[in-house]
Amino acid sequence: MTETVAIRLAAILATVALGWIAARAGWLGRGAAGRGAAGRDTTAADLLGKAAFHLFVPALLFRTMVRLDLSTMPWRLLAAYFVPAVAFTLLVYAWQRRRRPARAAEAATRSVAIVYGNGVQLGIPMAAALFGEAGLALHVALVSMHGLVLLTLLTVLVESDLARASGGRTHWQTLRSTVRSTVLHPVMLPVLLGLAYQLTGLGLHPVLDQTLQGLGSAVVPLCLVLIGVSLAAYGVQGSLWGAVQVALLKLLALPALVLLVAHQGFGLQGMPLAVLVMMAGLPVGSNALIFAQRYQVLQAESASAIVISTVAFAATSTLWLAVLGASGLLSG
Repeated sequence: MTETVAIRLAAILATVALGWIAARAGWLGRGAAGRGAAGRDTTAADLLGKAAFHLFVPALLFRTMVRLDLSTMPWRLLAAYFVPAVAFTLLVYAWQRRRRPARAAEAATRSVAIVYGNGVQLGIPMAAALFGEAGLALHVALVSMHGLVLLTLLTVLVESDLARASGGRTHWQTLRSTVRSTVLHPVMLPVLLGLAYQLTGLGLHPVLDQTLQGLGSAVVPLCLVLIGVSLAAYGVQGSLWGAVQVALLKLLALPALVLLVAHQGFGLQGMPLAVLVMMAGLPVGSNALIFAQRYQVLQAESASAIVISTVAFAATSTLWLAVLGASGLLSG
């Protein structure tokens, strides 16, 4: 692991710790809107989660989609990553559904944690430090499609589960409810609007662009603080083993599948293959907690999985680089 990545890991964990301290010290207020583990107040966590999900993340997604240049995307590389990633998502989701979760949104919400990595605040400096400008360009292409592909799929799955769970509906009513909820979802709507606006070829007005950029730049610190606040609000009791399982699947199983499919199925090797594997092996991203907050399920597990996987990434990133080097795939 490079010094740059190690410093970024430490900064992420320090920001999470500040959120935990702020919540425990009552700096964010003490309300009575909700109670988590051991009767802890969850008001601040709920408020931050709603702000992230309904304001800051939509601004980031809309601006990202507007600025996306579809004509320059490395489509073969993207297919080599997202074919196994989507397959893995569906397998994890089906496995979670077979376990008959107590709440309808649990299967898709846990799937978010297992497949959606921290591609921005940790992935970008990692790619720049390990692979230089060329590798960073490939990583950014993956990140730009990350939300569009995986969040779209997971949003459809969770809204479909919720529509079915409501009961007393025909198949047509369930489908109509799923489509409506998916399109109007705070994640999907800005993505769709951003893509539609991008296709018009019109640029963003400087005032609007600066507004969206300011809101989007707040996503990273806000979500990291939210992780700490959620840990303070919900605790880890009863969620630790689940969080460890999520972290293991994210850090080990997904990159192994991407390595196999990208190399054997798409013939990739060398730096492009390494970029894909390291992208797949990133720790759990903050979208896992945002989804958990949105649907009021698995908040403690999601927050714990983010912290555990981020700490463990120091070891697993070194492992995957060693695997790639020992197999000779980095020299291709």
